[in-house]
Amino acid sequence: MTTLVEGAKAPQFKGKDQNGNWVSLSDYKGKKVVLYFYPEDGTPTCTVQACNLRDNYALLQKAGLVIIGISPDDITKHKKFEDKYSLPFTLVADPEHTIIDKYGVWGEKQMYGRKYMGLHRTTFVIDEKGMIEKIFLKPKSKQHAEEILAALEK
Repeated sequence: MTTLVEGAKAPQFKGKDQNGNWVSLSDYKGKKVVLYFYPEDGTPTCTVQACNLRDNYALLQKAGLVIIGISPDDITKHKKFEDKYSLPFTLVADPEHTIIDKYGVWGEKQMYGRKYMGLHRTTFVIDEKGMIEKIFLKPKSKQHAEEILAALEK
């Protein structure tokens, strides 16, 4: 799990999105960013989470939030995921784990008694000054947008 904490400066990053464009955290200075890390495009839980953010996108935008998804998948897989589910937000490809490692979301996982290395589903809300405002270590995929909005109202 991540060693980053709320109130700390968010690590800068640069990566390519589903359209092959470079995206960096500094592009969003002055905006509040929801940076959500997810294991893999098209898997059941990742799809539920992405579609929840899509279905609530207007509310998230109204709250002044920019949504960026990051996974180890490549640009081609991200583009297919975006197209299949009409995702209105940026998906950054990180197959080399450059950003994933900076945010500390890669590590040992366990399923059915088997241990393996993988991405820990984690969301960071980064404020307008680049500081981590909120960390969701185990986001509720079916209600992720709602939990983000509720946390920011506090």
